Amino acid sequence: MTRGFYIIMAAQFFSALADNALLIAAISLLIDAFHRPEYSPLLKFYFTISYVLLAPFVGAFADSMPKGRVMFISNSIKIVGCFLLLLHVPPLLAYGIVGLGAAAYSPAKYGILTELLPAKHLVLANAWIEGLTVAAIILGTAVGGALINPKVSGLLAMIDIPGINTGINTPPEMAIAAIAFFYLLAAIFNIFVPNTGVDHKPVHRNPWYLIRDFSHCVRLLWADKLGQISLAVTTLFWAAGATLQFIVLDWAKVALHMPLDQSSMLQGVVAFGVAAGAVLAARIVPIQHSIKVLPVE
Repeated sequence: MTRGFYIIMAAQFFSALADNALLIAAISLLIDAFHRPEYSPLLKFYFTISYVLLAPFVGAFADSMPKGRVMFISNSIKIVGCFLLLLHVPPLLAYGIVGLGAAAYSPAKYGILTELLPAKHLVLANAWIEGLTVAAIILGTAVGGALINPKVSGLLAMIDIPGINTGINTPPEMAIAAIAFFYLLAAIFNIFVPNTGVDHKPVHRNPWYLIRDFSHCVRLLWADKLGQISLAVTTLFWAAGATLQFIVLDWAKVALHMPLDQSSMLQGVVAFGVAAGAVLAARIVPIQHSIKVLPVE
């Protein structure tokens, strides 16, 4: 693997870690500052809606310039979203801005692998990226829970910039400020992503063409029998996972009387189970038998 690949992995780790920590901090902000805990599940909706609405366009955007620059812009958008949360812009809107950056980031982080590495290394590289992302999910939920803990936020409050009143006083605000720093680290790594020398000229800029082309590709996938199964099962699986994420938090609060900073650790346990299942599946389920294990999901 090249040096550039390890830079991409570092950027992906800090960006994914911040994504998952920020969800916990945003939930805490909704509860403490806005007194709207019932809006917490909508955070996920506003975060992911950009993936759906911008699906026809983000690929073309990622191909329009060097991928490192695309990832830098995307993480910068996430930092803007963090600042909007600190300015007490409605959390759903501000968190949606972070989702906008995440949607733009995804095709770039995968697309650059095909530019940077030979075809024989792509499966291994993708495994490393996915494994690191799962690690970031597990650690990110734990970091988010730790950052909103009153003891940790008390330590963060001791960090003072002479002559500057940031107005960051509450545990959720301090957590969001710290998470913005993780996005900044990811953006700094993005600066050093090597230029692969690929000519970045989008084939088409017309948005209507992009929408028609995307619709055509979606129809082809749904017309394929294995494509149907893959799309349907994956969609339902991740929908159930996103729902479970909030059910676990509520269950821990009601049944175990855990505050948010402790119940968020349970999300890390769930993510660890997903990672362990993925490792076991890779070891014991050959690709030709993959369809047979779908009932397990």
